[in-house]
Amino acid sequence: MSRKLPPMLDPLKQADSRRLYQQIADQIRSFIDKGNFVPGTRLPPERDLAQQLGVSRPSVREALIALEIEGSVEVRMGAGVYVCNQTQRKPQTLATMGESPIELMRARAAIEGTVALLAGAKATPETLLPLRQALDGMLSAMAQNQSPLAFDRQFHVGIAAMTGNTVLERLVGELFDERHSPMTARLSAHSDSGQTWASALQEHETILRALEGRDVLAAQTAVRLHLQASEQRWMNNNQHEWS
Repeated sequence: MSRKLPPMLDPLKQADSRRLYQQIADQIRSFIDKGNFVPGTRLPPERDLAQQLGVSRPSVREALIALEIEGSVEVRMGAGVYVCNQTQRKPQTLATMGESPIELMRARAAIEGTVALLAGAKATPETLLPLRQALDGMLSAMAQNQSPLAFDRQFHVGIAAMTGNTVLERLVGELFDERHSPMTARLSAHSDSGQTWASALQEHETILRALEGRDVLAAQTAVRLHLQASEQRWMNNNQHEWS
């Protein structure tokens, strides 16, 4: 059973320049280290943690992911988040875990939305062919129960390549590759499924149709909606595990 958290967690200070999830993780870990929760104890629901810290539930979710990676807590499917023995902690600092997945997806939506606008103006059957090939690759990988991630990357970077701007192409690729950071990879592992990939593929199809029709505004909107939906899938899927 989870216990109500005594009023010992202070709201975070705005002046702290560290990533928000790092600040939250440090607060929760300190609370654990003071003996308020012994190994094997279930942490309070994330909504209670969020309320005390004055932050959003997705930010608390990110902090718990970081604590799970370092071995401070264990996320048990359908049961909640439990405190681990301190000897299970790994010598990995929060600073090496990567960007906030929430901030990452919002940055991608801002940049790739503009990229789609530029790409749509230059769309031709020849430049669109690699995008269709990427979606065919995604579908084939999913049918074989394999990860379609490489084809997902090919699709997004392919749109950037259509702009003719190598800097944008590199930026899109680098932002996509943040998916391999410890934070984002662990969050994806909790949320990715055949259903979420099917939704992503359908959203990609909407983007491609807009580009094929040279409707640049529709393409921009479709890219942003896709990345916003991806963020929501990351944060909302399996929510019962955390509450």
